[in-house]
Amino acid sequence: MINITPAQRTWKIFKRTKPAVAGLVIIIMAAFAAVLGYLIMPDDSANANHMNLALSLKKPGTTFTLLLVPKEDKAEAVNILHKMLFGKPFRYQEVPIKNHLFKGDSIIVDEYLSDEDKPERKAYALAQIAASKIPENQFVKQHITTRTFWLGTDIYGRDMLSRLILGARVSLAVGLMAVLISLLIGVTVGALAGYYGGWIDSALSWLMNILWSLPALLLVIALSFALGKGLWQIFIAVGLSMWVEAARLVRGQVISLKQAEYIEAAKALGYTNRRIISRHILPNMIGPVLVIASSNFASAILLEAGLSFLGFGAQPPVPTWGGMIREHYGYIVMDAAYLAVLPGLAIMLIVYAFNLVTTGLRDAFDIKSQNIRL
Repeated sequence: MINITPAQRTWKIFKRTKPAVAGLVIIIMAAFAAVLGYLIMPDDSANANHMNLALSLKKPGTTFTLLLVPKEDKAEAVNILHKMLFGKPFRYQEVPIKNHLFKGDSIIVDEYLSDEDKPERKAYALAQIAASKIPENQFVKQHITTRTFWLGTDIYGRDMLSRLILGARVSLAVGLMAVLISLLIGVTVGALAGYYGGWIDSALSWLMNILWSLPALLLVIALSFALGKGLWQIFIAVGLSMWVEAARLVRGQVISLKQAEYIEAAKALGYTNRRIISRHILPNMIGPVLVIASSNFASAILLEAGLSFLGFGAQPPVPTWGGMIREHYGYIVMDAAYLAVLPGLAIMLIVYAFNLVTTGLRDAFDIKSQNIRL
């Protein structure tokens, strides 16, 4: 065995964790899109729920010309922070049109109904659309727009790209909150069981074994029934179903570390058990905890998608990837399979990215395997 420099060790770790870097890039991009949310979505209405039944089931890349007709009820203006978090009220009714012409004080449009029906000719008073009399070219610039649906539309005519982006926010939020809850409970229970041992360890281990024997999805469904349907209920239900893995890991690590000499020295110096656990034991097992946190993140996303597919997750119109598959899985055998395939690919990609990061963290914190043997 030979000693290697810190730079060589860093380069060796990097080569072994290159897939994890790729996974981390995917996660960062998804998190960036989730945080910005409505600011980068084509449909920035609340929950990306602006429906236009005439535009339902349109293929990816379809472009339409839309006449923007103001709604009767005036929408309140919102600041950029409110828009980023909650979207903004939609001020216009979008009327898909094929052609338009101006005639006196009216605009005549051929309103698109469907691919099978002929356009319907309608007349709108210019005063009904524009707040004041403006030239025709300025009217066209302000009230007639062209929109491309890059990923098509769903059965209700909603923009698929917008709902996929907002679905990333829901999935990552569920994963983050579930991991925080599971770590808070798991680290506490595992540390107590491993450090004190005796009847405390026996009782907590019995509880962990009971919950470990239950299928995670069934446990989450049972908790959802008890807590009710909703996004916050899903946070709690998924978190409460995942703490056992963290507790078992922490318990084993604590049992191993509490026999170390520096722990015996801390006890001899009269440090309290709370200080020994929080300042001397837990900081020395941050690596395994990060690995289990990353793994649980992927599991939480899968659990949330499964719950939404079964109808126990966040309720419509909140867009979730599992809910989008549930709404459109019947179209897989038709000519609109992308409606279910796109959210399925999103789930697969983000879970795969977290699994890559989990593997990379495991290799990075595997100190024994970082030495070079000759």
